[in-house]
Amino acid sequence: MSEQSIDNNIQTRPYGVLLVNLGTPDEATPAGVKRFLSEFLHDHRVVDMNRWLWCPILHGVILPIRSPKVAKLYQSVWMDDGSPLMVYSKRQQQALSEQLGVPVELGMTYGNPSMLDGLDALKRQGCERVLVLPLYPQYSRTTTAAVFDKVAKVLKARADIPELRFVNHYYDHPGYIAALAESVESFWQQNGKADYLLCSFHGIPKRYADHGDPYPQHCNGTTALLAEKLGMPREQMSMSYQSIFGREEWLKPYTEGTIRELAQKGVKRLDVICPAFSVDCLETLEEIAEGCKEVFLEAGGESFNLIPCLNDNPAHIDLMASLVQQHSQGW
Repeated sequence: MSEQSIDNNIQTRPYGVLLVNLGTPDEATPAGVKRFLSEFLHDHRVVDMNRWLWCPILHGVILPIRSPKVAKLYQSVWMDDGSPLMVYSKRQQQALSEQLGVPVELGMTYGNPSMLDGLDALKRQGCERVLVLPLYPQYSRTTTAAVFDKVAKVLKARADIPELRFVNHYYDHPGYIAALAESVESFWQQNGKADYLLCSFHGIPKRYADHGDPYPQHCNGTTALLAEKLGMPREQMSMSYQSIFGREEWLKPYTEGTIRELAQKGVKRLDVICPAFSVDCLETLEEIAEGCKEVFLEAGGESFNLIPCLNDNPAHIDLMASLVQQHSQGW
């Protein structure tokens, strides 16, 4: 066989894409939420406390108390076809597969469909090469690294594993920044421009960043690039961290406190965008759109809006396609 024939044979071997997000309960019930939170909060990447200390707290206190409360929150945002995160993720999967013309499967870090489900589905379609695309623009040990761990774990039992490539981050990708800017500008065209734009990112314990997690640098980078793309003066735009959990200090400033301070300083109309979330979910639709809106109005603000996540917007699918094409070169 000639060298050219070998090259052609290698390049025609099929590849597929595994889209990965955090995951979601299968149903908005205390039992469903408890199963999901148990798997999520058992991950050492998420909570690194000694298991002998953490497991009794988790199973004896946190899960029994939080599961019914969180289930009610999920019920308030649940869609006809299921959890918002799952509904939008499936739309992303379908749109990206149609645009690329290659198999694209979902695999959640926690819950269903599992990472193993996604990899098995790609294997059944003959994919010998897999590009893993975690839908976390900003890298963190709690998200992106957890995906890497889970992929390695589920493939450990296989005799044959696919050739793998892994997207580490895309917080500063021009297509990502352009998609964010387009979503903001489109929202303002339809609803009018706000006095202030706040970028709210999911928080992580400060200790993780102190030990080398680059997440805050990535969040700062995204915010600065978005401000530049929008031509926004920084006195009218800033960033904060939401979804704080437990008593440990997390990255600051906290979103709820920031929103309260902005209202007290005279900001009447506030728009919030959540760039770390690739799809709308409990943390955006309930925590921000409902909870933080209430905080802002009670503190003296007059108008509060959540700018939707990128979800399955065409510009977002274009970005994903660009990432796949970039990282699959030579395949």
